[in-house]
Amino acid sequence: MTKIEYRKEFFDREYRAWNAYKRVWKYARKYKFRLFVGIISGMLTAGTLVPFFQIVQPALHHVESHDSEVVAAGGKQLEQADKAKGEASKSAQHKKKNAFEKEIERNSKLPSWYPTVEKWAAKCGIRLQTEKGGVGGALVLIVCVIVPLVAFVRLGLMYLNNYCLSWAGSHAVADLRQELLEHVQKQNLQFFGRVDMGQLLMRIVADPHTIQTIMTTILTEVALAPFEIIVAFAYIIWFAIANNMMPTLCLIVIGFPLFVLPIQMIGRKVKKWAKKSMERGSMVGAKIHEVLTCIRVVKSYNTEEYENIRYAATNKYLLKSTMRGLRIGLMVRPTVETIGILLICAFLVWCFMMDIKVSDVVPMLAPLLVIYKPVKQLSKLQVQLETSLASLVRIYSLLDLDMSMPEKAEPVRKESFDSEIAFDDVTFKYDTAEHAAVSHASFSIPRGKMVAVVGGTGSGKTTLSGLLARFFDPQQGKVTIDGIDLRDVKIADLRRLVGAVMQETLLFNDTIEENIRYGSPGATHDEIVAAAKMANAHDFIMSKPEGYGRIVGEKGFVLSGGERQRIAIARAILRNPPILILDEATSALDTVTERLVQDALANLMKNRTVLAIAHRLSTIRDADLILVMDHGEIIERGTHDELYAANGAYRRLCDMQHQK
Repeated sequence: MTKIEYRKEFFDREYRAWNAYKRVWKYARKYKFRLFVGIISGMLTAGTLVPFFQIVQPALHHVESHDSEVVAAGGKQLEQADKAKGEASKSAQHKKKNAFEKEIERNSKLPSWYPTVEKWAAKCGIRLQTEKGGVGGALVLIVCVIVPLVAFVRLGLMYLNNYCLSWAGSHAVADLRQELLEHVQKQNLQFFGRVDMGQLLMRIVADPHTIQTIMTTILTEVALAPFEIIVAFAYIIWFAIANNMMPTLCLIVIGFPLFVLPIQMIGRKVKKWAKKSMERGSMVGAKIHEVLTCIRVVKSYNTEEYENIRYAATNKYLLKSTMRGLRIGLMVRPTVETIGILLICAFLVWCFMMDIKVSDVVPMLAPLLVIYKPVKQLSKLQVQLETSLASLVRIYSLLDLDMSMPEKAEPVRKESFDSEIAFDDVTFKYDTAEHAAVSHASFSIPRGKMVAVVGGTGSGKTTLSGLLARFFDPQQGKVTIDGIDLRDVKIADLRRLVGAVMQETLLFNDTIEENIRYGSPGATHDEIVAAAKMANAHDFIMSKPEGYGRIVGEKGFVLSGGERQRIAIARAILRNPPILILDEATSALDTVTERLVQDALANLMKNRTVLAIAHRLSTIRDADLILVMDHGEIIERGTHDELYAANGAYRRLCDMQHQK
């Protein structure tokens, strides 16, 4: 079996990370209010950590019974005062109590906000201290009131942060998918002839999900984790300065960057394999699309097992890169955790050597433990950023491609076709071809006339019709309608003037009625039935119980070739354009049905201009002008009788078909 390799599309490009992520704002700014609310909520969530940090040291002092000693000393002083002075005035007791409360506050190192809370509690008749001035009531307040209150506020902010950013991310993804589909549909047919449709489908459907990942997972962490780290470090710095612990602070500042080094090193590897996984994932999607699209061929040649083997190889190719990227990505967390444990151990050894109290060092360790989680999240963020970048590059490569049909800023409006269509020395060559598909073609189609084009396979017949419909623009010469270059006409107006029944009949997975109505959204059921009757499709439609409500399946799978063709002809009849392109319009019909459809088309073509392309020369005998093409050039022109009498290429084609 041949080696499996990812085939880069011709429009693939490389983008720097900054430029790629900067463009994400284009899709996010539409929802900037919710983004702002989500980010601010994340920042405020980080601020709720401060009260938790502030209660650590008072709790430790209480555990160490430091406060109990102060209470005992204070109680002894109060007892002696009672014996010596007897019944003291209430004002004197109040002053002593205030002095004692200050002593309690100084020794227990309660949070700065505690006196305010205690003051408001006193106004409400609530005593937060024991009669002896103990701090038990303070801890009860902190544990039972303040902590739950702060936790509740933190929970609400986290919910608001996640909801707003997820909402904005989901809507941005929908916008991006819409833009991708609109952009792809603008491209000319040369684009669709060069791309792998399966991989294109993956870029439109799967890759935009990256934007949602960025705006939900990544942006949520960016709005929360860095601020939690900043708040924790700010508290550590404040605590170190307030307690004369600058050497310990320097040790923390020097050791913390060691967290970042493994993240950066592993991130580069993740980016490489994330890109490969994206590319190979597209190959898997493309393979599935290819097999399902060509399922008739697969079953006809009994190659299901062969396709299974090919898909297994492609799937294994993807699995290899996925597992390689997974192994590298999973190294981030244990590496960060290991380094964190080693740094904490080193920090504890330092505290032991410097004879630092537990009650002094734990208030610095608590923020460090809190920092661990956001640092771990940021380490995952590096992996997500690299993975997302690979997908963004694929999206932007497609969006930055422009092979669309250009339209002037102020195009000519064309509501009707009045005179003639003219090809004036038209030459066209496909981008990937060596020779011109159409070379120096010149002819005209007067209004109400039929011009037929015949020739062998690859002679340029279908390309000629594509130039009339303006699926392509000629590199030389021009195609005009009523003397106006098609490049100057508004594309939407031109599409309304030109209808087509193509050689390859494509139907949508919808009802027969909706397939006929396609392109004529205002058509009534009666008009649809009339068009179907003219195309000789009504009888076979009504032969099934569902009638016009029958689902035709993917690309009209449940219909025969002749039935699909008649549905397509009915669609063109219903639209009733003044200009018709019939590209092998009857090639899939049996002899009886072909005659019936020819009669219907003859009625339809009255007073209309028709460009008919056919291999069956019997279908164009009555054309007003027949063009014979060979290798892109018009080698003969005239009526059937004139060309047959000329004994040239046209006659040879007629004789060959007659012999058949």
